[in-house]
Amino acid sequence: MSGLLAGRVVLVSGGTSGVGAAVARTARREGASVAVTGRRREHGEKVAADLGALFVPCDVADVGACRAAVATVVAEFGRVDGLVNAAGLVDRGSLLDTTPELFDAHIAINLRGPFFLMQAAVADMIRRGEPGTIVNIGSESARGGAPDLSPYSAAKGGLATLTRNAAHAHRFDRIRVNQLDIGWTDTEGEDVVQRRHGAGEDWRARAGAGLPAGRLAAPEDAAEMVVLLLSDRSGVVTGSVLDWDQQVPGAHD
Repeated sequence: MSGLLAGRVVLVSGGTSGVGAAVARTARREGASVAVTGRRREHGEKVAADLGALFVPCDVADVGACRAAVATVVAEFGRVDGLVNAAGLVDRGSLLDTTPELFDAHIAINLRGPFFLMQAAVADMIRRGEPGTIVNIGSESARGGAPDLSPYSAAKGGLATLTRNAAHAHRFDRIRVNQLDIGWTDTEGEDVVQRRHGAGEDWRARAGAGLPAGRLAAPEDAAEMVVLLLSDRSGVVTGSVLDWDQQVPGAHD
């Protein structure tokens, strides 16, 4: 790919680590002006400086902060052409042990935050009468998920429905909304969670040994698909929730 996002302004929530940082890096490579959000200012400013991007402090659980983040990008660049909702929470919880606080955190970060970032970005696109693209980072867990991912799965399932709803509502505004449901990916956040739940130093190797590619997916792998969906190269597709994994949902040996 070369110059797929030339002249575009792209906002990536959670763009200071994991899949979000990989998306931001790839979008910059493809010519976009990029803004990234994150909660840790010092870390975020360093990552943004390395990327040549704008850092916007934002906790996506805070609706006001989401709205302010989009306003900051519009003030800096004049518009938002693309939004990627990559910020997420993956803390474990089952149906029986999830507390109301954990459930609410998943909804706030994995569903409510994307909703209000989309609301603000779409409002800017409509105000200008210009097309735009949104890509939500979902999860294969939206289909049901593991027993210890109950609130996460519920929130990601809601995000898939939101993606289709927004795509339908704004198709004649020429705003395309799609979602990439990624499988097990080697991110900093996943490493933290694995270690918190007792995984050893070699958890990546052990996990990869049971996968077709012999490794976990990398954030950079997913980023290429996200940028394709942000670009005109993906054509007219909207409202699609795409499986992006080494396993085939619904297939069994």
